[in-house]
Amino acid sequence: MPDSNSGLPVLISGGGIGGLSLALTLHQIGVECLVLESVSALKPLGVGINLQPNAVRELYDLGLDAVFLDKTGLQTREWALVGLNGNDIWSEPRGLDAGYKWPQYSVHRGELQMLLYNKACERLGTDAIRLGQRVTGYRNHEDGRGVTAFVTNRNGEISSVAGRLLIAADGLHSAVRERMYPDQPPIHWGGAIMWRGTSPGVPTRTEASFVGLGMHDHRFVFYPISPPDPETGLATINWIAEITMDNSEGWSNGDWNRQVALEDFIHHFEDWNYDWLDVPALIRKSDAIYEYPMIDRDPVPSWQDGNVALLGDAAHVMYPVGSNGASQAIIDARVLGAAMLEHGVNAEALAAYDRKLCAEVSSLVLRNRGSGPFGILNIVEERCGGVFDDINDVIDKSEIDDFMARYKAAAGFAIESLNKAPPTIAPGSRVRK
Repeated sequence: MPDSNSGLPVLISGGGIGGLSLALTLHQIGVECLVLESVSALKPLGVGINLQPNAVRELYDLGLDAVFLDKTGLQTREWALVGLNGNDIWSEPRGLDAGYKWPQYSVHRGELQMLLYNKACERLGTDAIRLGQRVTGYRNHEDGRGVTAFVTNRNGEISSVAGRLLIAADGLHSAVRERMYPDQPPIHWGGAIMWRGTSPGVPTRTEASFVGLGMHDHRFVFYPISPPDPETGLATINWIAEITMDNSEGWSNGDWNRQVALEDFIHHFEDWNYDWLDVPALIRKSDAIYEYPMIDRDPVPSWQDGNVALLGDAAHVMYPVGSNGASQAIIDARVLGAAMLEHGVNAEALAAYDRKLCAEVSSLVLRNRGSGPFGILNIVEERCGGVFDDINDVIDKSEIDDFMARYKAAAGFAIESLNKAPPTIAPGSRVRK
């Protein structure tokens, strides 16, 4: 579809995984864009995340294949839940081992962002990504053609930038979302606190297993994000220690991710020592430990306001229980690119994107608020307190199988549907001028 407003770029607020995936997608389909990122220098911050096969498929279609992703992560082979006394509740193969056409990856979030950033600089040029520029608001043009973003630099100076569209990939504290929904409820915290870190350790089970151990309100999750070192046998293990407490007074700490001392929380896990895993020993090997509340936001009725749309955490920040926050941001970018191919670079494309994803992903946000795939632990805890000799005496395999199948379908990576699905963006597709 021809577009008469082709002299301006699409503005992207945020240079995280979602924003950079969109920039690479727009470059692929021939749409000029400009990324405005608030930090003055990108650094590989964060901890481990998982990329589900539906997101890996999209990265492959961007030309970022296993050679690219293997530089920063590890192909996940197993997903498992283990009871409080160390006995298996459920395990299943993941990625290629499960029969997907694409792997699942366990990666360091910051290192993946840097790989995407470097690839975007290589393909789009460094001028297409402006650092130290925070989008603080916007104004849709009265004639319906374009948008102006208001930008503040690191010196506090305010300027404006005109664009065809503005896509807000500016995260949990999105200024664009706040402008779109000034009366939105505050960030929702359900009472769970996570302490996160990475430690050198010997990987267990398949050597590429994602394992959740414990109960719904007291658990430990760990998985390697690197292959074992050939000389030492040690991999980098990403871990999350989590408890749930009374949230009636809200989150009292000012920081949403702050470095904490081991002594602040280790007592919750001091006796979690099994013949195959010493939890306190693994935690103690971490160079730095960070505390995060497990938070999300109530869904909004639409991600669109005229020539402006939300993407990634700005649209749907969710509990990390399903390991699909970053994956969904990548999917968002690709679905938006496909909408532009069909409708043009205009508000109609944003409306199509919104119709396709907003309601569906909002349901996923609420499903993850209810523990997502870890909801199986709720069932086991209710029936036996998380302690058992044989899980078949507690819950039938078919019950878990159905539970997991429903979650995968809701999260967009049901194996048969995904393997049969055509590409979101067909090879060689370009937006017509």
